[in-house]
Amino acid sequence: MSDININYAEEMFKEYSDVINAKQLKLMLGNTIGNNKIYELLKSKEIYNKKIGNKYFIPKICVIEYLMKN
Repeated sequence: MSDININYAEEMFKEYSDVINAKQLKLMLGNTIGNNKIYELLKSKEIYNKKIGNKYFIPKICVIEYLMKN
């Protein structure tokens, strides 16, 4: 993944904090997929995350990496 692509994606998502939740993930992915798919991506760790209790904590850089590879 090139630095140019990373910088572009970071600029595109600059309004999001460094760690996001599942609702914000859905918005970052363009609100184009349903909640079931969001949680499937998180449970399978296709997008790296940490689950504490019933909440998911997702590093923004992991969302960017997911988008760059897909």
